[in-house]
Amino acid sequence: MNYSAHIVLKSIFLFVLTTLFLGLTSCRQKAKKDTGLALPIMTLQEEEAAESMQYLGSIQGAEDVEIRPQVDGILEAVYVDEGDYVKAGQALFKINQQPYLEDVKNAHANVELEEAKLRKAKTELDRLQPLIDNKVISDVQQKTAQADYEVAQSSLKKAQAEEANTRIKLGFTTIKAPVSGFVGRFPKRVGNVVKQTDSDPLTVLSNVNDVYIYFSMSESEHLYYQRLKNDTISAHKHLNPEVKLVLADGTTYEHGGVVDAVSGQVDRSTGSISYRAKFSNPDTLLRLGNTGKIIMEQVYPKAILIPQGATVSIQDKKFVFALKKDNTVERREIEIEGISGRQYIIKSKNLTAGDRIVISGLDKLTNGVKVNPINRMVSN
Repeated sequence: MNYSAHIVLKSIFLFVLTTLFLGLTSCRQKAKKDTGLALPIMTLQEEEAAESMQYLGSIQGAEDVEIRPQVDGILEAVYVDEGDYVKAGQALFKINQQPYLEDVKNAHANVELEEAKLRKAKTELDRLQPLIDNKVISDVQQKTAQADYEVAQSSLKKAQAEEANTRIKLGFTTIKAPVSGFVGRFPKRVGNVVKQTDSDPLTVLSNVNDVYIYFSMSESEHLYYQRLKNDTISAHKHLNPEVKLVLADGTTYEHGGVVDAVSGQVDRSTGSISYRAKFSNPDTLLRLGNTGKIIMEQVYPKAILIPQGATVSIQDKKFVFALKKDNTVERREIEIEGISGRQYIIKSKNLTAGDRIVISGLDKLTNGVKVNPINRMVSN
């Protein structure tokens, strides 16, 4: 074989290889085009979901009692410390008793004086009685003596009442706990003068075995809440009767609560209405003055959920890309009823259980684009 023939055969061989390579590449591109874009999808299904409503609340004990002095005087002793747990009837403070002891002595002396006057009036009345019976003296003298006796009786009762009052005041010098609970802050110490007219109480005693969380909502929210509570909005959702409490550190309180009271009027200055939720506090974790967030939930027993990232916004509307049977996509408008975690609760009828939607790579899609679906699970 001469050199020219060799060159011809080599050219033919290269041509055949090039043709085969181009054909193979074309087949691969065609296959790729036929399968479509490889994008993750999810299949919609009905599941229970909850939408949360949050309200800032303040915590108070079920019994928050201001301890105030009922008599004036110098604070002589404090029997407890701030933060102590005390039982009902336990002594908390003592006010100097000396002035009140003297008042009791003086009142008792007045009682003895009035008792003596009563005996004297009774003796005078008994002395006149025979003279009246024998008509030695007139009835006028008898009536006068009887009146003096009755006056002495009244004076004695008044003196006895005054003595009892001084003894009550003496008892008030020892201030006892009216309920069981935790002792609050002490604005005054031993040696300070305390008065009934003081603006601050001696302390606040808080019974926190149960606590109340007070929070407010707007008038419109109140109306919605009441309708939802009474099942007058929709049969496909209802209000969770248990409310949750998120503490200041972001953790959720382990015990659930219930809304047990609603204010009877709307605050005109704020346009809000006050609610009260009751929580059990067996570990006394919650204290007077704490703050937290009340979480109220409306529950959707059969909701259709889609990830927020699986939607596109055009003006004020939201859309998803749903897959047809041939795996081509169709842009569908959706209507959002609520939000559960990072997912939308769908209200519209454009999506139902069993539909498939693309959940990412939406910027690559338009109507009619074919997708090679990759099934994925989506968490809340």
